[in-house]
Amino acid sequence: GTDIGAALVDADLMIVDDGAGGTNRKATMTRLSTYIATKITGGSKVFIASSGVLSNAANVQFRAQDGHFDATKFDHYEFMLQAVKPVTDNVKLLCQTSTNDGGDYASTDGDYHKTTTDRTGMVITETYGAGNNTNEYGVSGTFYLFAPHLNTYTTGLAVCTTWHTNGGIYRSDLHAFGRLAAEDTDAVKFLFTSGNITSGEIVMYGIANS
Repeated sequence: GTDIGAALVDADLMIVDDGAGGTNRKATMTRLSTYIATKITGGSKVFIASSGVLSNAANVQFRAQDGHFDATKFDHYEFMLQAVKPVTDNVKLLCQTSTNDGGDYASTDGDYHKTTTDRTGMVITETYGAGNNTNEYGVSGTFYLFAPHLNTYTTGLAVCTTWHTNGGIYRSDLHAFGRLAAEDTDAVKFLFTSGNITSGEIVMYGIANS
C-alpha cells in the first residue's frame, strides 16, 4: 500500500492475478508495455515523442535512431505544432527529410515541389510567414507525413495558422508538398527559413499499421 514515490521505470514490477486460481505473479513495466502495444488497432493514433518546450533551438529533429520512425508499427505520422515562433520576423516554417537517419537532409531548391514550384523543404506556412513581435503567437496546426517508409515520393500536408499583430489569423490552408525522390524517409527536421525557433513545441504521433 506504499506509493513508490518516483516515476515508473522499465524494471519496476507490478502484481498480476493470472486468473488461474487466484495466483499472484510479478510482471515488469516493460512486459506490460509490450502487451498494451499488441492491443493497438490499425489506424490508431499513438504518441511517439515531443520536442519539449523550445527555447532558441536551431531546429527540431525526429529520427529513427531515437525511436521516432518505425515502419513495423506505423504507416503515417502526424505532427502537432503549438505556437512555434521564430527569432526572425516574417519567415516560413519548413519540414526537410532525410534518408540516412538525420546524417543529412535534402535542402536544395528543387528537392521539394508544390505542384511545379521548387522549394527547399515542405513549406508548412506557405501563404504567410510567421512573425516574432510581442503579439504574434507563432505557428499552430498539424503537419502530416504519409508513408515515408516507402521508396516513393514522400508527401506531406500542412493545415496550420499563423497569428499576426493586427489580430488576424492567417491560414496556410491545405498545402501539399512532395519530396522529389523515390526514397524512404527515416528522419525529419523542422526549421524556419532564417533564424532559430524562439519558443513553442512540436509533438509527434504515429498512425498504427492498418
